[in-house]
Amino acid sequence: MKDWYVEGIEYGNCNCAYGCPCQFEADPTDGTCRGFEVLRIDKGYFENVDLGGLKIAMFYAWPGLISEGKGELQAVIDENASEEQRTALETILHGKETEEGATHWWVFNAMSDTIHPTLYKPIELEVDMGEVTASSSIPGVLESKGEPIRPDHTADSVHRAQIVIPGGIEFEVAEMGSASSKTGTESAIELNLADSYGQWNILKHSGTGIVRA
Repeated sequence: MKDWYVEGIEYGNCNCAYGCPCQFEADPTDGTCRGFEVLRIDKGYFENVDLGGLKIAMFYAWPGLISEGKGELQAVIDENASEEQRTALETILHGKETEEGATHWWVFNAMSDTIHPTLYKPIELEVDMGEVTASSSIPGVLESKGEPIRPDHTADSVHRAQIVIPGGIEFEVAEMGSASSKTGTESAIELNLADSYGQWNILKHSGTGIVRA
């Protein structure tokens, strides 16, 4: 297995209610799973190929539980990536050069019947995990905005909550927030999300899974 590592801050949005039951092996809110994630790679490599400074995104959809399969995926890779970097990132996002079940990317790919062609686009991501804010734009593919949860009874304040999964395959700690996202005509996966589950987390992945502190 080839040696690789990626580390950065990840922002995502799916169709579940705040808390996302899928994180706890429960049925998704409406019985289906649709969403995306965008990752800013602060440092990383694939053997001798430097991956630092690039951005990637993954769009996904399942008609039921992820574990029941029949899903579809589409990866988007920073258009600034070289051919070597593109090959490396597509390999990682498609769960290759990874131990079985070690990362959520491996699981997502294993549970998907359809892998749409990868897109190469400029990816904008402004994200602050401490403030629980984010905005992401991929021309023709995605417009998204995330912010803290604001309860109706305290509209002038915010509600902070975290998910802690010590044995997780995507993260150990994630901030929860509220996000709204819409895909464009160039996305193979349609999303039209409004004030649903938003997720902010530090991601540290290798071919053997999460690199833990």
